[in-house]
Amino acid sequence: MNETFMKEKPVFGLVLSMSLPMVLSMLVSSLYNIVDSYFVAKISEDAMTALSLVYPVQNFINAVTIGFGIGINAAIAFYLGAQNQEKADRAATLGAFWNGVHGIVLTAASIAVMPAFLRLFSSDEIIIDYAVRYSRVAFLFSAVIAFGMTFEKIFQAVGQMKTAMISVLAGCITNIILDPVLIFGLGPAPEMGIEGAALATGIGQVVTLAIYLAAYLNGALPVKISRSALVFGDEVSGRLYAVGIPATLNLALPSLLISALNGILSAFSETYVLVLGVYYKLQTFLYLTANGIVQGIRPLIGYNYGAGEQKRVKKIFQTALSMSAVIMVFGTIICFLIPDRLFALFTTNAETIRMGEEALRIISLGFLVSSISITAGGALEGLGKGFPSLLISLLRYLIVMIPAAFLLSRFLNADGVWHAFWVTEWLAALAAFAIYRRETGKM
Repeated sequence: MNETFMKEKPVFGLVLSMSLPMVLSMLVSSLYNIVDSYFVAKISEDAMTALSLVYPVQNFINAVTIGFGIGINAAIAFYLGAQNQEKADRAATLGAFWNGVHGIVLTAASIAVMPAFLRLFSSDEIIIDYAVRYSRVAFLFSAVIAFGMTFEKIFQAVGQMKTAMISVLAGCITNIILDPVLIFGLGPAPEMGIEGAALATGIGQVVTLAIYLAAYLNGALPVKISRSALVFGDEVSGRLYAVGIPATLNLALPSLLISALNGILSAFSETYVLVLGVYYKLQTFLYLTANGIVQGIRPLIGYNYGAGEQKRVKKIFQTALSMSAVIMVFGTIICFLIPDRLFALFTTNAETIRMGEEALRIISLGFLVSSISITAGGALEGLGKGFPSLLISLLRYLIVMIPAAFLLSRFLNADGVWHAFWVTEWLAALAAFAIYRRETGKM
């Protein structure tokens, strides 16, 4: 396959062709998140609260495997742009090896820490029981997630977005179909309750990985994974981790944030913990869609940077920023018009719906400007500048957000946490713009 189209096609059409398949797959992934939570909520509100408590650890597993996958993606795209096939093959091989190791370690560690972790945020034994039962099944598939994310980022790095889209879609659709079957025991399937939701997720991830492997074995990739390319201790491994570690921290920071916010909100009521959990399910429609655009431009920026096409890098960034802004405007409008209907998908409790409606309208004030931080962070990762990208995420999830949530909650109670979201996004957007300008000015 000839990847030179990445520096030859008109920018707008190129960004669309690379991003739309991933946007579609991210939308379906968002739908899975909503459907999964919808069926779990049918079990009980306690089961839904349990998912909210498990989410930070689940997100951390995804962060490690996806974050290192971003390092693989950036390294392969850079080496292909520089016409170095040998190092591109080694980046793919070493990436698969190390991410597999990450998945195995995460399986053991996450299952071991869950009971103690849960008791930091809840003393309700029913909620803890639900959360432990769900997590023990879901976390068994961590290695499958790791290999699946590795192949996703390899296929994206060479511009094969349709293969990545088909694989993700197949896994999500499988998950959506199996959720009610395994949770409620439809047909010959036994009724598994919350464990059924976890198993449906795991089976969907297996389907995604199986399609990637079939495509790879069919010779679809221009980079190869081989034993001879498994060479340690050179610049290739360094490049993988130089982007992979900051990208992992970028993605893991929401886990830290949610845990901190759960601690603040639980002091007022565990219902606020549920509201926060539902918000993070709903916001995936926006942020995963915007992430689809970032996934599309990351290999384009890496390839053109490796090929010395600096003007195209700038145009790609501007195009992606405009597309992300449109998505965020749409999300803001929806959250102002029908927040009550969105929350009614997950609970019938009128007071919980009222609390959620108020939270969505406040938080959505920061959606539009967040497109600057998201796009700038993804573009910097494509340039191999992982630590400046990490700085942007630190501002959004740690340096500004947690202190703002704590301080505002002292004056506005739980509403202070919701106001902290938009305050943080505006401040982080200003910083992200300055950081991106500074880093690209060095190029």
